[in-house]
Amino acid sequence: QVHVVESGGGLVQPGESLLLSCTASGNILSINNMAWYRQAPGMQREVVARMSSGGATDYEDSVKGRFNISGDFHMNTVFLQMQILKPEDTAVYTCYAGGLEKVGDAASRFGSWGQGTQVTVAS
Repeated sequence: QVHVVESGGGLVQPGESLLLSCTASGNILSINNMAWYRQAPGMQREVVARMSSGGATDYEDSVKGRFNISGDFHMNTVFLQMQILKPEDTAVYTCYAGGLEKVGDAASRFGSWGQGTQVTVAS
């Protein structure tokens, strides 16, 4: 079983920055993609940023130019650098990792979620 753990959330003022970190652990053979999602109160969960093993990234429109996803898939780690934060960025941010894990003598696809970390942007 693959476990995903996020860190770095907190309370910041509008315009400030925050760095989120996420690490996957377990019998991981390879990571194919990692992503950050967020869910604000009363809203549906949305993808914020995604990164593939080939290095391709994409972002939700409202965070383009402000957020940057980066990572080292050999270390099963991904980061989300968030800048110029706005109150509307307030949400629980959750990390997702997908890839292959070793199950017995076989390789099996996995998709695992972290517990989430709260980001609050307020004056």
